[in-house]
Amino acid sequence: MQISFTAEQIATVLNGTIEGDSSIEVNNFSKIEDGRPGTLTFLSNPKYTHYIYTTNASIVLVNDDFVAEHPIKATLIRCSNAYAALAVLLDMVEKSRPQKTGVEPMSYISESATLGENVYIGAFTYIADSAKIGNNTKVYPQSYIGDNVQIGDNTIIYPGVKIYQGCIIGNNCIIHSGVVIGSDGFGFAPEDNGEFKKIPQMGIVLIEDDVEIGANTTIDRAVMDATIIHKGVKLDNLIQIAHNVEVGDNTVMAAQVGVSGSTKIGKQCMFGGQVGLGGHITIGDNANIGAQSGIISNIEPGAKILGSPAIPVRDFFKSSVVFPKLPEIYKQIAQLQKEIEALKSNKN
Repeated sequence: MQISFTAEQIATVLNGTIEGDSSIEVNNFSKIEDGRPGTLTFLSNPKYTHYIYTTNASIVLVNDDFVAEHPIKATLIRCSNAYAALAVLLDMVEKSRPQKTGVEPMSYISESATLGENVYIGAFTYIADSAKIGNNTKVYPQSYIGDNVQIGDNTIIYPGVKIYQGCIIGNNCIIHSGVVIGSDGFGFAPEDNGEFKKIPQMGIVLIEDDVEIGANTTIDRAVMDATIIHKGVKLDNLIQIAHNVEVGDNTVMAAQVGVSGSTKIGKQCMFGGQVGLGGHITIGDNANIGAQSGIISNIEPGAKILGSPAIPVRDFFKSSVVFPKLPEIYKQIAQLQKEIEALKSNKN
C-alpha cells in the first residue's frame, strides 16, 4: 500500500464486521504464514487456518462463517468472501497509484492514427495507420499496434505486446507482456507433390470487454471472419488459441492450454493447466476440465472431466486406483490362462 488504512476504514469499504482493534492501521499486504505487523492478510483456504493463530499480521480478512478455535491476536474483519474482499482492496490501492499519461519520446504514431483522451504511449511503441486508441488506455513501451487496430477505453497493453492489423480489443482489457494477437493461423493445404500450400488468413481477432490475457499467450487470426474471445474471459500465461476459435463469456483457462482451430467453447468454463483441445469440437457451458486433459470430442454442458482422453472425474479417480495394480493383475490373468489351459489339457 502507498498509504495507511485503519481497520474501520477497510471494514467500511468492504461492508465488513470488525472483531478487535478498529483503530489499528496497516500500510501493506502479506501472506498469512509470513504476516508482519502493520500488514493486512486474508484467510479463505481452510488449509491455511492454523496460521491465523500465529500470524503477526495486524488485520486478517475472514469469511463470515469462520469459527475461531483458539485466541487470535490479530484484528479480524469478517466479510462474505475474504478472497473477493482482498481483490477489492488490491484494486483500490492499484488505482491510487500515480497514472502514466502522455506520449513518450522515441515512439512512432501514424498521422492517420487516432488517440483518445488521457492515453499513455510508451517509448519505442509503433502505432500504425488508422489505428484507434480509446480514452485512458495505456500502451507500454516496445509494443506494436498494427494497421486499423481498434483498442477501447481503459485498456492496458503491457510492454512488448504485438497486435496485428485489423484486430479489435474492447474496453477494460489487460494484455500482458509478450502477447501476440492476430498472427496467422496454422493453415496449410497438402499438395500432390507432398508440399504444403499456405492458406492466407484473412480474418481478425475480436476481443470483447473485460478480458485479461496472460504473458506470452498467442491468439491466431481467423481464416475468415473472426477468432472471438468473449466478454470477461481470463487467460493465463502461455496459452495458444488457434484460428476461428470462439471462447464464451467468463471462461477461465490456466497456463499452457492449447485450443485447436474452429473449436467452440461455452460460457463460464474452467480449464486446468495443459489442457489440450482437438479441432472442430464444441465444449458446452459450465464445463470443468482438469489439468492435462486431452479432449477429442464434444463435451456436454456442465461436464466435469479429467484424463487423456478425458472421462468423467469420478470414473477417472476410480480408474486411477486400478492403474498401479495393472502389472499384478496382468500376472494374475496370465497365471489363470495357464491354469485354464492345463485343465483343458487334462480334460482331453
